[in-house]
Amino acid sequence: MSKIKLSKEFIKSTVKLALNEDLYPSGDITSSLINNNKVVNAKLISNQKAIIGGLLFAKQTFALIDNKIKFIIRKKDGSSIQKGNLVAIIKGKAKNILIAERVALNFLSHISGIATKTNEFVRQAGKKTKICCTRKTIPNLRVIQKYAVNLGGGTNHRFNLSDEYLIKDNHIASSDLKSLVLRAIKNNKGKKITVEVDTIKQLKSILGLKFNTILLDNMTIKNLKYSVKIAKNYYETEASGNVTLKTVKSIASTGVNRISVGSITHSVPAVDFKLEI
Repeated sequence: MSKIKLSKEFIKSTVKLALNEDLYPSGDITSSLINNNKVVNAKLISNQKAIIGGLLFAKQTFALIDNKIKFIIRKKDGSSIQKGNLVAIIKGKAKNILIAERVALNFLSHISGIATKTNEFVRQAGKKTKICCTRKTIPNLRVIQKYAVNLGGGTNHRFNLSDEYLIKDNHIASSDLKSLVLRAIKNNKGKKITVEVDTIKQLKSILGLKFNTILLDNMTIKNLKYSVKIAKNYYETEASGNVTLKTVKSIASTGVNRISVGSITHSVPAVDFKLEI
């Protein structure tokens, strides 16, 4: 899976949907109470230490409300910020800035939240083990969430079900492990093949077959270390299952190449930003 690249058109269309959600059907009825055209300078400030992401989404939000608003970026996506840092300056009509404010901050908060949490896992895992995201993403936000993982130093797993073969426990429960692997190898047309096992017995039953990655799921550290030892000469190794910031370092110490973490996309806290006029 290559790194997610966001086109201008994708950002624009995504922001349009978000603004429509916020403004349909009657617009911002509170900001409409402001009946003057006062131009103000607003400061976008971080309320906490974080890895920032989503600035182009924020900029596009203000631009779609009023293309005369100036959004001057002081930090760049993927950079570290501290509490109190100035992230951007927004210049324009106060009324229009207020209309766009929440949608812009929502993009920043969510994308920065994923990037920040991912980076915490990356630092705990060390330089030899990659932290990967999963398909446990909010529907219709997968591109954005996987982009955020990249910002935090993480690696994207497959984007969707067509990207690669990933034979998991429920596939195996519905068929037979070895026959599924052999069928994937036979049908493979340049697609990567990953096979999930949760016991050493399962691993040994397919050891030596020609696929790419062995996914070692919910194993003890002892079994994980042994599995990596016997599989590393054949496959890329990956660990998964209830990975936390408290356990990721010990999992990485087994020598596994990758660790997949669902929580970096499905349950991260938002980063707190404020806009001051």
